[in-house]
Amino acid sequence: MNQQMDFTRKFNLNEDKGDEIKAILTSVYNSLQEKGYNPINQIVGYILSEDPTYITNYNNARSLIRRLDRDELLQELVKKYLAD
Repeated sequence: MNQQMDFTRKFNLNEDKGDEIKAILTSVYNSLQEKGYNPINQIVGYILSEDPTYITNYNNARSLIRRLDRDELLQELVKKYLAD
């Protein structure tokens, strides 16, 4: 068996971005809701595809969400979900 397959890789991201991620995600959520979209569906579509057209340009939401690294966003979402 290949020696490289005998270990588990560690995945580390900057843990200090939680507040920034929350602020951006909240702003994007509110913008989507104000425009009449289902914010959860739209954000999930964006996360899965990384296609920014799932996010409205309203209130600069598309630009805001593109500031976030998708891996950091997913890590923060999982961390918050499991903390409850």
